[in-house]
Amino acid sequence: MSNDPNNVLERVKAERRHFKRVPVELAGRIFIPSDNREARCEIDDLSTGGAHVKSEIVPPDAEPIVIYIDNFGRFEGTVVRPGEGEFSIQFQCSALKREKIAEQLTLHLNKGAVDESVLRRHDRAPTKGLARYTRATGEIVNCEVLDLSLSGVSLKTETRPPIGEVVLIGQTAGRIARHHETGIALEFIPSHADKSHHERPVNPFAVVR
Repeated sequence: MSNDPNNVLERVKAERRHFKRVPVELAGRIFIPSDNREARCEIDDLSTGGAHVKSEIVPPDAEPIVIYIDNFGRFEGTVVRPGEGEFSIQFQCSALKREKIAEQLTLHLNKGAVDESVLRRHDRAPTKGLARYTRATGEIVNCEVLDLSLSGVSLKTETRPPIGEVVLIGQTAGRIARHHETGIALEFIPSHADKSHHERPVNPFAVVR
């Protein structure tokens, strides 16, 4: 089998299929909106529909949570099969988002055959850097990501919309939570609470390259 990166990436595009659970070793973080708790976690298997998670905090069955998985991005879902120190999450995402997960899994499984710089070019969910957000008025504002958590993001920007205004950063909705010395802080709006964005792929940042 050829290890040429271009061949691997072409195979990735051709293999956008639904995966069964794939064993992985990935770090991540979980956020529980109902009580505003956040904790580190480990993901030991992953599919287009969900993941198995090990964490000191185990939410109850059917609890809505947010999870950030290193190199894969941010997902919303519900807890299933909670146990001692572990649980599974069932993702709530669009068909397009599932295609993206399949592509990322294929890249992950072929990472030894693809140069790291090639993988970075195909990473669609960077955590920091230059970005832009869209105001309710339709105005597009350039900004810089200062800090990111599962519940929100801090942006460096000269434009400070009023607190409470809903904006879009990439395809993710956020509400202006506060102003700070260099910009604003957004609180992400879970898609299950904002049905107008429910079927959009979750891509927190539209990065300026």
